[in-house]
This record gives sequence, structure tokens and C-alpha cells, in this order.
Amino acid sequence: MQVNDFKGIPVNLERPLAGSGEKYRTAQGFTAIRDGVKRAKAPGERVLGAKPRWLRAPMPAGARFESVRRMVHDHRLSTVCEEAHCPNIGECWNAGTATLMLMGSVCTRACRFCAVDTGNPRGWLDPDEPANAARTVALLGLGYVVLTSVDRDDLADGGAGHFAACVRAIKGESPQTAVEALTPDFQGQPAAVEAVVNSGIEVFAQNVETVERLTHPVRDPRAGYRQTLDVLRHAKRHRPGMLTKTSLMLGLGETTDELLTTMDELRAAGCDLLTLGQYLRPTANHLPVARFVAPEEFARYREAALARGFRECVSGPMVRSSYRAERALERNNCGLAAGGPG
Repeated sequence: MQVNDFKGIPVNLERPLAGSGEKYRTAQGFTAIRDGVKRAKAPGERVLGAKPRWLRAPMPAGARFESVRRMVHDHRLSTVCEEAHCPNIGECWNAGTATLMLMGSVCTRACRFCAVDTGNPRGWLDPDEPANAARTVALLGLGYVVLTSVDRDDLADGGAGHFAACVRAIKGESPQTAVEALTPDFQGQPAAVEAVVNSGIEVFAQNVETVERLTHPVRDPRAGYRQTLDVLRHAKRHRPGMLTKTSLMLGLGETTDELLTTMDELRAAGCDLLTLGQYLRPTANHLPVARFVAPEEFARYREAALARGFRECVSGPMVRSSYRAERALERNNCGLAAGGPG
């Protein structure tokens, strides 16, 4: 008998569900690791004490939340909201917004901060996904949608063609909907970047994630700080009028000077929008949190980013790269001062 697990993945009830860090076989027949990082064989590094009060998010609930959850599951779509254990899932889904994760829920990379399952999909793609994504966006009546995806290094173009097909399908059914594409780095292939940029998007995003010194081991060895800068730079040069965006997690051990240097290099690459949020360890197998950054410090970093010419910097402990993305140009930190997360 098959049902969907908490991530919406079909599982066989006759087999025990894999625990975090354990291997399992997907419905498509390939092997993956639950939550992306293998279970640690020895006790992990020292863990900080209880989370401070500003990092407590309400449990997701509500009629609109359930409606969005049913819709994305009924249309066999993955969302980064679920796959990455986002703490803002209740707020965003109750607002009727969701970040759709394309090309399945298994990533070919294994970044040590990320809870998305990892494996090799061996070229598998859902041919119905563009139509399903377009139908979901239309049914939700979204004026702004964020599309992201797992890394698909098993595909020659990194999945850029499929990503672009999903954008075109959404635009065909909902031409007034603005689309933000939060893409993989496509191993730095310029043609792959251009395929997504040419698909009709309003915002192109690629996350640098952390400062250069911490890129490894935070990110998978196939990712790179300079590679992400090059992708953002190429996207901007290819379509100068399009907005570009990136995101960093804080609390991994970066210094203020390193963060400010990163801001300068992002601006030199033409990046327009920046989000800053607190790194939270998704499981005991992932990297530990080095420190909890206070809201007041996030506010100072936002001012430093704006002073460097970013059109907006959404900055707060609970901010994630796609948090209230449709509000990024209101220049009010997405309303965080009015009681949002962070």
C-alpha cells in the first residue's frame, strides 16, 4: 500500500520509513538520503542552548494553509517550504503564497546546511510538471510566484530547459503573474542561465548562501562562491533591466568584515536584492549554529546593504530567501517592523 509521507513522497507502508540521514528508494526507483546528509556516526559538535524568543514561529495551521497544502500535493508539486523545513510555512501559506520546487524533491548535491533529500535522479523529470505548476498558480490566483528547484547535475543543462518550460507555462496561463526564478547554479553554464533569463521572469535569483571563507564545507563541493557571483553577473549582463537577487545565512561563523565584503562583491556583480536570515540547524546531522544573531544586528546589516546601493535588503532572524518576495520593493523590510518574523 502506498501513501504520501510528510514530504509528499509516495512510500510503501510495508517498509519502514527511512529516518533522517538514512537511505530510501523513491517511487521512481532511485536511491536517496532523507534530509540530505548521512547520519553522523559520532556525536556532533557542541549545540547552542535554547533558541532565543525571536526565533519561535507559530505552528502552521489554518484553513488557507490546509487549502494550499492540499493543492500542491494534489498536483504532485514539491515546495521548498516543506522540503527545507521553512519556519515561515504557516505565515506564507495562510497568505496564499508558496515557493514551488521544480524537478522533484531529490537534489544531486548535499550541502551541509540543507534538509532537502539527496541522490541521483538519473535524468528523471515529470513531463506534466509545467502544466501542473501553471494550473496551481492559476487556481491560487497568485500575482507573484517564486519558482526554485533542486540541483540536477545529472542533466546536461542542469534542468534549465525544464525550468524555463515551467515559467512559460505559468506565463501562458497567468500572464499577469510575476515570476521570480531562484535557480541552481547550472555549474556556471552561461547558456543555461540565459535559457531561464529568456523565459519571461521578472527576478533572477541565485543564492551565495555564505561568505567565501565558509563556502566549503557549508555548500557542496560542486558549488562555489565565485561561480555564484559569475552566474548573477552573467544574468544581469544578459538582461540589464531584470532584477537579480541573492541570500545569505548568518550565524555560521562569518565576521562582520566578511559579510560587508560579500555585499560589496555582490553589488559589483550587479545584484539588486539581498536577503539575510539566521541559519537554523535542520537536523543533528547538519552543521551546528555558531551563534544566534540578534534582531538589532540584522537591522544594522540591512542599513549597510542599503548604503551600498541594494534596492532592498530584507533582513531578520526568520527571513528566508523567498520570504514575502512579492513585497521586496516596498522598501520597508517586508513589514518586519510591523510584526513579521524576525
